[in-house]
Amino acid sequence: MLDQRNHQGKFAEDYVRALASAAGLLVYKDDVDHDGIDLGFRYPGRTGHIASPAIEVQVKSWSTPACKGPDLYFRGLNEVQYNKLVAGPFLVPRYLFVVVVPAESDRYARVETEGLMLSRLCYYRGFEGESPITSPSTKRHPSVRVPLGNVLTVRALRELVGAPTGTLA
Repeated sequence: MLDQRNHQGKFAEDYVRALASAAGLLVYKDDVDHDGIDLGFRYPGRTGHIASPAIEVQVKSWSTPACKGPDLYFRGLNEVQYNKLVAGPFLVPRYLFVVVVPAESDRYARVETEGLMLSRLCYYRGFEGESPITSPSTKRHPSVRVPLGNVLTVRALRELVGAPTGTLA
């Protein structure tokens, strides 16, 4: 069995993969996490003048969320990781996905009469127009504001990628 930290991180990635599967998107992963990206999502088609639109994401899990007003304040990235999401411009847009999970791993998923329920929610944050941190350190962790309204759903993921949304919820 995985240790708690790795179990939580794997569940977060699998949670997001399940949403991507429901959205009909392709999921890809670099062979080495050297660029701060955990997963990529691609629409396998054309939307307007763009073929195969995609996004890349850093996926983080969090079992003790800190909220203030309408936002989560996430401190799980160090400044070097933060800059890998911010210091563009990037050809493929980058996002932070924060999956809020229960503290107890036996509450990650449950089977109900209507189907499988994954706990809890994933929130997302883009960084376009943000400035990178000058002289970043792996020892400092900026507070990253993630709006509680940015819940990652099938529709939201398709919109971020630039895929047609149709009638998806």
